[in-house]
Amino acid sequence: MANSTLLLGSLVTPLVGAIIALIFANSNRLQRSIGVLTGLIAWVFSMSLLVQVHDVGVQTYALGNWMPPYGIVLVADKLGALFAFMVTTIMVGGLLYTFRGHDKCMTYPAFIPLFLLMEVGLVGAMLTGDLFTLFVFMELMVLASVSLTAISDDQYGLEAALKYILISSMGTLFLLLGIASLYATFGTLNMAQIAQILLTGERPILAASSSLMLLCAFLLKSAVFPFHFWQPDFHTTAPTPISAMLSSIVVKVGVYGILRLVTLLFVKDAHIMEPWLSTLGIIGILFGSLGALRTYNAKRMLAYSTFAQIGFILVGIGWGGTLALIGAIVYAFNHAFIKSSLLMLMGVVASYTKTKTANFGDISGIGSRLPRALGWLVLLGGLSLAGVPPFNGFISKLTLIQGGVESGDWQNLIIMVGAGILTLMYMIRAWQRIFQQSPLPTTVTTKDEGDSLFAPLLLIVVCLLLGTIFTEPLIQLVSATVQQIQDPSVYISAVFPDGLGQ
Repeated sequence: MANSTLLLGSLVTPLVGAIIALIFANSNRLQRSIGVLTGLIAWVFSMSLLVQVHDVGVQTYALGNWMPPYGIVLVADKLGALFAFMVTTIMVGGLLYTFRGHDKCMTYPAFIPLFLLMEVGLVGAMLTGDLFTLFVFMELMVLASVSLTAISDDQYGLEAALKYILISSMGTLFLLLGIASLYATFGTLNMAQIAQILLTGERPILAASSSLMLLCAFLLKSAVFPFHFWQPDFHTTAPTPISAMLSSIVVKVGVYGILRLVTLLFVKDAHIMEPWLSTLGIIGILFGSLGALRTYNAKRMLAYSTFAQIGFILVGIGWGGTLALIGAIVYAFNHAFIKSSLLMLMGVVASYTKTKTANFGDISGIGSRLPRALGWLVLLGGLSLAGVPPFNGFISKLTLIQGGVESGDWQNLIIMVGAGILTLMYMIRAWQRIFQQSPLPTTVTTKDEGDSLFAPLLLIVVCLLLGTIFTEPLIQLVSATVQQIQDPSVYISAVFPDGLGQ
């Protein structure tokens, strides 16, 4: 087994950056610079890794040079490399936002190190080939994001953080029980080895319960109905760059875990899980869309919207066909850029108010006092989220609809199309309330300066490019990814090139 240093670099870079940022805790400006530089280096590593995986094949790295199954192995197949690239790209946007952010919490010495540790957890979860290490990385991600929300300038930040840590503990319990069941059954937690045994051997008695517990854990991490109720408070009160990461890439860890369950670990049980995923996805689409229409806060509206968008992805996974899986992964990838940019834009709007509020009653009509470019960017982001061409949101919905046509599930397909119209309704309504109508008596006063538009502008440009110039390369990339994950032997043989018995 040849070790890929690019794989290790993608994971270690943000960890080293967090340590260096702690050393320079007395200089906040230097800390922010270290954060941006670290994010860019990690992004270069992940992009190079993605290219290497597609040119050469699955890449592995045995930590401590202990070969699996005795040691922990990092694995980057096309799915893991794609999700790791998505994470590092969005994290660059978040770190760029912090560079010119004005929240008091961003001046705390622990802010940048915790931000980078959250990236370590996210990237590690996408690249580990061991279930217990997956648990460790997911908990690192949770603890970092909870801490960052608890120190938020919002007075309800601590309350939201406590809610999330309580609910997340349920997910941790499910995950640990699933891991314990698998270890008791197989004597290993290496995903490739478990997958090989389940594909070729007899079905152990604990396999069904293990799959159920792991599925519940990943559904909770993705805030899927009925495990959703922690998300609106948590995402609304978190500092803007953190809420952008939470709604765009942190929830994707659960999506990634579900994809691993149905395409690698429990392939023979996929036909049992898929109808449930479709059902929960449709419920999430309806609940999230209607909740976004009725909420009182712009950030909270986008948090409810995330329920719906994750629902679209789950329905695609539930359909299970090749086109549907392509649509689900394209949707997951594109949604990360759309949602992060929109939350940053709403954060910029709130940063111009003295109370940093995003309540519609406080910011209705405030757009006349803000930079004109801000209103146009919010409109473009909303159109992209609703799936209007030429943005990447249109490509996401189009590929998913093609998967629905292939599956023949016309009832759910009609619901999804209708939910897209609801998305357009609540995004246009929010844009009109903030930027088109006259200020109300309750509209708050504004400051002369707010957060920088650079990071969300950059992400909106990426959304436009992904919907036009890079559409075909993205579809080809994801198609090759789906082709690979539909053959678990590719992943297994990369981890055990000489076979399990060697």
